[in-house]
Formats: sequence, structure tokens, C-alpha cells
Amino acid sequence: MDTGICQACGTAGGALMKFSLGKDFFGRPYDRLSPSSDQSPKWYCAACSMHKNLQRDFRDIRAEYDKLSAGQGSELAKGDEFLRASVRLREIMTILGAAQEPSTLLAEKDVKLLIERLNTATMPV
Repeated sequence: MDTGICQACGTAGGALMKFSLGKDFFGRPYDRLSPSSDQSPKWYCAACSMHKNLQRDFRDIRAEYDKLSAGQGSELAKGDEFLRASVRLREIMTILGAAQEPSTLLAEKDVKLLIERLNTATMPV
């Protein structure tokens, strides 16, 4: 943990966290701090850390949707992952809608658009 300024919302003086190692929404490992990935990690307050996780899940789902739409191999071609992603997007929308301040990391309109696209896509079996 660090103390300083949140690099998303600008809040100062509170405890800050950074994300470096973990798994993406589909369970694939990632490392933001490897030299080829991220030379300057960012620090976030607790609320922005949560929104950063939401943003990461949204981006993972959108990337897989783009692959699916292009006819490429996609995690969303698996019916259970497609359903899981749809549920996660609705959760993200609910969390963003309940926040006191709009997220500086993720726009509700982008999440809503992806939900609409998934709703019109044919769910794999």
C-alpha cells in the first residue's frame, strides 16, 4: 500500500493499492508489472480499485465479444462463459448505477451497449 494521490479520481491522503498480478475474467493470468507490460504502475483508492476491477472484466468480455463477432475463437463461444459474462455485465451496470460519483474508469453507456450487443447475439450451446 502507498499513500498519495489516486491516479483515477485524484483523492489524496488515503491508502492506495495497485494491481499487478492476477487473473482476468476468464481465468487467464496477467502481469501488469512485467517490463513489457507496465513500466509505471498506477495507484488507486479503494473505490477506484473496485472500478479498475470492473473495467478489467468489461475489457476482457468486450475483447472476447469482438473475437466472437469476427468469427474467431472466443471464450464466449462456450455457453457457460457467455452466460457468466452476461451476468457479470449486469452486475457491473448495477454497481456503476449505485455509485455516488460516476466512474472515471468505466462509462455506464459502454457497459449498456455491450449488454445490448450480447443480448442480440446468439448464445452458444
